[in-house]
Amino acid sequence: MHRAQWSTVRGFLAVLLVPLLAAALTTALAQTAAKTLHIGILSSGTHENRNSLEQSLVQGLRDQGYIEGKNLIIERRYGWSKAKENAAELAGMKLDAVMTTCTPSTRIMKEASSLTPIVMAAVSDPVGQGIVTSLAKPGQNVTGTSSQAEDLLAKRLELLAGLLPSSRTIAVLTNANNPVHTLSWRRLEVAARALSLNLVKVEIGKPDELLAAMESAMQAGPNALFVMPDDPMMFNIRAQIVEAAAKNRLPDFYWASQFVEAGGLMSYGESLRESYHATAAYLDRIVKGARPGDLPVTQPTRFEMVINLRTARTLALDVPRPLLMRANSLID
Repeated sequence: MHRAQWSTVRGFLAVLLVPLLAAALTTALAQTAAKTLHIGILSSGTHENRNSLEQSLVQGLRDQGYIEGKNLIIERRYGWSKAKENAAELAGMKLDAVMTTCTPSTRIMKEASSLTPIVMAAVSDPVGQGIVTSLAKPGQNVTGTSSQAEDLLAKRLELLAGLLPSSRTIAVLTNANNPVHTLSWRRLEVAARALSLNLVKVEIGKPDELLAAMESAMQAGPNALFVMPDDPMMFNIRAQIVEAAAKNRLPDFYWASQFVEAGGLMSYGESLRESYHATAAYLDRIVKGARPGDLPVTQPTRFEMVINLRTARTLALDVPRPLLMRANSLID
């Protein structure tokens, strides 16, 4: 074939194929855009209490291209009293996935369905609790983000000791129904002995036991309050805990910044907002065909320290400059 003839053929093929390729690409993009992500949220807290965290999830989904009202539908199920009924309802909807916000909600959702993909947010020690087989290969239908609460206990206690160098007795608020707190208490005792601190366990099983437990603990003369991490009940009643600490003029230390935003003194830990935001990428991968059990569970790699200077002034507490310099955020 002469060069002139070949040029003519190539030109003809280009004229023929370009529209076909363009049409195929347009169709593929249209199908992608038309795909609607249908998910559920199962939480043991109230929507009002966790709205700011949910907004981080919604923003994460927006970053992935999913916008509520267009190609995103969210079934919201909040509240502890009907958690099992809510889980069963979500399981029956054949959703793309359900996002769970704590250990109890993850367990309940897992019991309700072994088929519905579950993406958890900031769950403590999911391997030790038997929620997943391993972080690298979760197995079954659960994946998401875990916390490192148990690994940070000694660090948190050390920071509190540095904040209150003359304090030797620390009241520790724990949830009697949280198995992670039972295991973590042993670690905390080891850390306390290394720092020459005395611990007073303040154990409650439900919210209305808080005030009486705090009054009883005050008889031991504690110098500060340390709240055990990763507990949905504690998170739900954070305003009451902060108020009880203020009433007893106890410098208080937490695992999440939301407590400090509510008036607590100091927190150190992962950003829960970032953990919620990170679940959006899991939801996107799952709706595109990935199996939850094949998606590694991620752990936080960045931790934030937040200090409320207003609370420090109210307590007449002089926060050491090294802590101020290390803080990621100062509330004033």
